Parts: sequence; C-alpha cells; structure tokens
Amino acid sequence: MWSSDRRSFLALAGLAALGACGFTPVYGPGGGGAALTGRVRPAAPDTTDDYILVREIETRLGRAGEGAPLALDYQTSVVEEGMAVTTSNVTTRFNVIGSVAYQLKDARTGLTLHEGRVRSFTSYSATGSTVATQAARRDARERLMVVLADLLTTRLYAEAADLPA
Repeated sequence: MWSSDRRSFLALAGLAALGACGFTPVYGPGGGGAALTGRVRPAAPDTTDDYILVREIETRLGRAGEGAPLALDYQTSVVEEGMAVTTSNVTTRFNVIGSVAYQLKDARTGLTLHEGRVRSFTSYSATGSTVATQAARRDARERLMVVLADLLTTRLYAEAADLPA
C-alpha cells in the first residue's frame, strides 16, 4: 500500500504544480472576487426566469447601485422537452433546457469586456395531479436559473483578473 511519506510527497508535489500554474483563489489576495463584488449591475429582469437569475447573481456578486462600473446584459432561453412517454401517449417526464447568453460591459463606455453563454438542464415529473405537476414545473425552472447563475458567475470570476480596476 501507499506509505504516509509517499502520500505526503504526492500532496506537496500537487500543491507545487498548482501554485506554478498561476492559480489564485477567487477570494484570496489578488483574486478576482474583489473585482466583481458589488460592482456588477445586471439588466432589469423582464420575466420570472430573469428575476430568479438576477436574484441569484446578486446573491453571489452583491447588489450593485446605479453607479456600478460594470453592466451585465443577458438573454435567457428556456425550452421544455418531453422525455418519458407512456404507451397511451402521455408524457410523464420533462427536461427543462436553458441557456444564458451574456455580455459584461463597461457601464461608462458600453465596451464589452467579456461575453459568453452558459447552458444546463433540469427535469421534472408530470405523474402527479395538475397542481403537483405545475409546482414541479415551476421548481424545475427555478432550479435551472440557480444553476445557470452559478455557471455564469463562475465564468465571470474566472475572467475577473482581466477586468479594469
């Protein structure tokens, strides 16, 4: 089996390699967390999905005021696909597939600093009552927006070191 000395050596070698690659913790000194916290103002939401997305982004990045130096424009897209169909042609499970195309801009100049797209999916069961199915559908869409907000903010943090101070 592995000896304690060998495990210690491998752990230290891994840490040395990680440090050599330029890895910086997001919230550590010199990390990108400070470049975004309280500085990003998302566009006003138009739909329930957009509202949940903005709420989750503000939870992660902090709520920015009117004079925030960075603006986040986004376009959400959500589609539902039936996944499980019974022999009597009744769909019993749906996938909710979503994406967010986003542009992080300098609020003063309108210059795009970073842009991209994040995608994910959730699903829900439609085997209960109508009320239960509608509740499951709403919950799946909310979970999808939470996942998309996580993916989007992770991408922003990864690019934060390149943003102007």
